[in-house]
Amino acid sequence: MRRHSFWHFNFLKRPFDIFLSLMGIILSSPLWLIMAVLILIDDGWPIFYFQERVGKGGQIFKVIKFRTMIREAERPEEPVQATENDPRVTRVGRILRRTALDELPQLLNIFLGKMSFVGPRALRPQEREVMGDKIISLNDIPGYHQRHQVLPGLTGLAQVYLPADAPRRKKFKYDLLYIRRQSFWLDLKLIVLSFWITFRARWESREKKV
Repeated sequence: MRRHSFWHFNFLKRPFDIFLSLMGIILSSPLWLIMAVLILIDDGWPIFYFQERVGKGGQIFKVIKFRTMIREAERPEEPVQATENDPRVTRVGRILRRTALDELPQLLNIFLGKMSFVGPRALRPQEREVMGDKIISLNDIPGYHQRHQVLPGLTGLAQVYLPADAPRRKKFKYDLLYIRRQSFWLDLKLIVLSFWITFRARWESREKKV
């Protein structure tokens, strides 16, 4: 029964991603123009930010996002997760990050099959986590490699139910839980909850989001 439901889920997931991402691109296009103008006024060029991420099977792909940080915000050889009140984030960027509107261009990656709407968050190669005075490589955290069994997602179990600053170790446990329990209805639930979080501008919250 489980094998049948899993096949049914995979059969629906890709067409659903294509349809929803295409509709999202069309309906959100006026927002793209508004956000582009606001970024230009606030901090100038560039409007978009391209970044390498690790996808399904450990394959590297590039995400495209609206730029929310100052130019040259970090050294390429030392990617580190943004922190609360990060001084590198621009004024417009703070709004975009709280509402996740900076992620809108990733609809293109979903449409092209590099990502899905729901799945583990796509992380950067050699990304590190700051834990007090320590900087830890994500490769050393249990569950990191198992996450790559599925396409990364724009939203997911960890993104919805955990605060933004939750330790990666805990986020990875939620990612693996999603992989074990994934279903079409779970995806729908997480997408609806994600819209609710966006409406309340709570994506950067250090407390409960839903």
